Amino acid sequence: MKLQLALDLVNIPQAIELVKEIEEHVDVVEIGTPVVINEGLKAVKEMKAAFPNLAVLADLKIMDAAGYEVSQASAAGADIITILGAAEDASIKGAVEEAKKQGKQILVDMIAVKDIATRAKELDELGVDYICVHTGYDLQAQGQNSFEDLATIKSVVKNAKTAVAGGIKLETLPEVIKAQPDLVIVGGGITGQENKKAAAAKMQELIKQG
Repeated sequence: MKLQLALDLVNIPQAIELVKEIEEHVDVVEIGTPVVINEGLKAVKEMKAAFPNLAVLADLKIMDAAGYEVSQASAAGADIITILGAAEDASIKGAVEEAKKQGKQILVDMIAVKDIATRAKELDELGVDYICVHTGYDLQAQGQNSFEDLATIKSVVKNAKTAVAGGIKLETLPEVIKAQPDLVIVGGGITGQENKKAAAAKMQELIKQG
């Protein structure tokens, strides 16, 4: 089980400072969609240059032109690239093919997918690396979480790994760990804390105990 830090509301220098603080306690750094929109793929490039030993995820949430977008993110140094589960199968295939060519991984974000079980099974057959249950900001505000969906996905996939994202904090982490995802994605649960290093260290410790 790995810990991924999601960076959403920072610029590049802030992001690098933040990761310096906690790099020993995380496995993957995510350049979140808002950062990609604000800063472009150079955010990915600069993060990878600053921390060559950390995996960098580019949260592009690809919906179309998947092969091309994966190739661009790969060239910028991304190790993992995200595509939406709601995208066409042709787009998923294009993303997977390009990622394999570049030696990268594809994470599918299941945000807004209604029939989680059926889609997860299809995605697994299309050869994606990770399937991620994601309770987005707008639904978190309504008090939703992803644990049930995670269990559903785990029950149908044969090859893909699972990931979980959306409002995970130190208090809810034990419940997440119980569901045994391969990747736990935390944003504000670390970045919003006064002592970010301590928060990341504690989360890493719990995850390792698994």
